[in-house]
Amino acid sequence: MIETQKLTKRYGDLIAVNQVDLKLDAGDVFGFIGPNGSGKTTTMRMLATLLNPDYGEAYVCGMSIYTHPQEIRRLVGFMPDFYGVYDDMKVIEYLEFFAAAYRINGPHRRKVCEEKLELVDMTFKRDAMVNQLSRGQTQRIGLARVLLHEPQVLLLDEPASGLDPRARIEIRRLLKRLGEMRKTVMVSSHILPELADVCNKVGMIEKGELFVNGRVEEVMQLVRQAIILHVKVTGDAERAAKLIEPHDDVAKVEVRPESLIVVTLNKGVHDYSFLSELLHNAGHRLTLFREEELNLETAFMELTRGLVQ
Repeated sequence: MIETQKLTKRYGDLIAVNQVDLKLDAGDVFGFIGPNGSGKTTTMRMLATLLNPDYGEAYVCGMSIYTHPQEIRRLVGFMPDFYGVYDDMKVIEYLEFFAAAYRINGPHRRKVCEEKLELVDMTFKRDAMVNQLSRGQTQRIGLARVLLHEPQVLLLDEPASGLDPRARIEIRRLLKRLGEMRKTVMVSSHILPELADVCNKVGMIEKGELFVNGRVEEVMQLVRQAIILHVKVTGDAERAAKLIEPHDDVAKVEVRPESLIVVTLNKGVHDYSFLSELLHNAGHRLTLFREEELNLETAFMELTRGLVQ
């Protein structure tokens, strides 16, 4: 559905997007992660045919952005990070205005608008004035607008930006539904831990370079080369740590505040049942024993270099 080959955009001496290679299939929800100025919006604008590349190629639904821009626009829904609304319109009028622009005519127009309001859970606001909506409600109406013409590809630039926690949860649920509907979704966001629950693929871009691109679980494996365990026991934590440290499968042991023992296993070691046996035989009872959680935020901090344009 989306494929880029060495996609590049320059502004004078500045390389905003540098030879990006990307491939997304139907049903993929792709989390596009990067700091401000990293090239996320520029990439999306090129895919939406709103900006011409300086080099490289991009295909959307099998069509080149150079030779079939009009056809691509009929198949793409692009939602910028900020857009204006017409203050003197009701929500339903706002959607019908854009539906008419998409040449959705007759009784079918109202039906389509009502369906999209229901999809984004905004039916209760159909007769409210657009300028009276909250930030989260405005975002959902914006999403309803880009869905009016049934696009196969959605490009969503920071759809959760500035939203309160409840609104972010609602947007996340909606993104999941879109993936289930076999839409191809590219979504940029700074709310990194939440993307892991929504996306099946993720890309990390920094200074125009897409240096990480793959399934979420593959990206996690890039960071986690060894299993890290959090352990708490009855009795003296320092004594327990000294029991664990000499074991051949243990790379490092650290005692943190509140008597938390952090055990890093050697690379390639996946069976850590020996730890519980070792501690039990020494008279300790386990009160905590689990693998350290790893999320996209941790991965992003480990993999990025903090570079901006």
